Amino acid sequence: MNFLLSSEQHEMQRAVERYLDESLDTVALHKLFDDESEHFGHDAKLWSGLAELGVFGINLPEEHGGLGLEMIDLALIAETLGSRAAPVPFIGHVLATLAIAWAGSDAQRTRWLPALLDGSVIAAAGFTANEGGQNAMSWTVPGAPHAQLFVLGLQGGEVALVERDAHGVSVASRASTDRTRRLGIVTLDKAPLEPLPGAAAHADRLRDAALILLAADAFGGATRCHEMAVAYAKEREQFGQPIGKFQAVKHQLADMVVAVEPARGLHWYAAHAFDHRERDEAAHMAALAKAHLSDLYVSTARRCVEIHGGMGYTWELDVHIFLRRAMFDHAWMGSPVYHRARAAALAGW
Repeated sequence: MNFLLSSEQHEMQRAVERYLDESLDTVALHKLFDDESEHFGHDAKLWSGLAELGVFGINLPEEHGGLGLEMIDLALIAETLGSRAAPVPFIGHVLATLAIAWAGSDAQRTRWLPALLDGSVIAAAGFTANEGGQNAMSWTVPGAPHAQLFVLGLQGGEVALVERDAHGVSVASRASTDRTRRLGIVTLDKAPLEPLPGAAAHADRLRDAALILLAADAFGGATRCHEMAVAYAKEREQFGQPIGKFQAVKHQLADMVVAVEPARGLHWYAAHAFDHRERDEAAHMAALAKAHLSDLYVSTARRCVEIHGGMGYTWELDVHIFLRRAMFDHAWMGSPVYHRARAAALAGW
């Protein structure tokens, strides 16, 4: 079986890469990363440009306004955004969109999907609720500072829609390591909930989609970390020659590429299994991809910092942005240890 990308998929990735390279250079990335204003690092123009490329509904059926493609195509977008550390609430937004498309009523789809696909409404997803006081529940939600709509997991496996401006809803920003994906605490105090009627049947698919997108983001980021390390090793001179000529640095760079490049197929196959294999195999591959690639991202980002030496620890370079993003991918939706245990159980070990 041929698992190489088609020419259309390559061009789709290149289109997103070109857009990000034109719209998000290093200066713009750092400006958004450092933003402490009421915008919380969100660039509305950057977001609307992604919407115009059609990436938010790329794997939704055409009757829902999507392009009718597959999870691999959505994962390729996540990979590209990860390679640029794009400060956009992409993963939470598309997960909320998928939840409504898969599990929502006809009325919910009609009301929300057009606005979610064109980016005029930003959604965020939170799955683990905490007690927020008497009659209140709270969720830690990536992208919450920018969102107007929330898809929240409730007790008993239910999922519900909540509008930000509804009575009893409050959103407080929360400091986090990864400032390219801002966190917020969403608290509901007797707020109106609108359950998604098909949530129970699609909860596992939604989890697996989240794991695949995180794995894809991690692969894109790890690839970029290796590229940055190679570029720096070529230009940084020590003792009259580029540091890339020193054997110790060569070995580090070689170890990075040997670890990163073969992992590409892991998130590709997990995305393929999501659409074309039995649910147990799809869940197994999603768990493996998330566990391995999020671990790989952290280790590659750390090596990138080491190769940059003292400069790698400075705020001015991009390196720390990727390391912080790696830590988010590592932690959100469960640690690698947790998902390796899940993968073992699913494999019958």
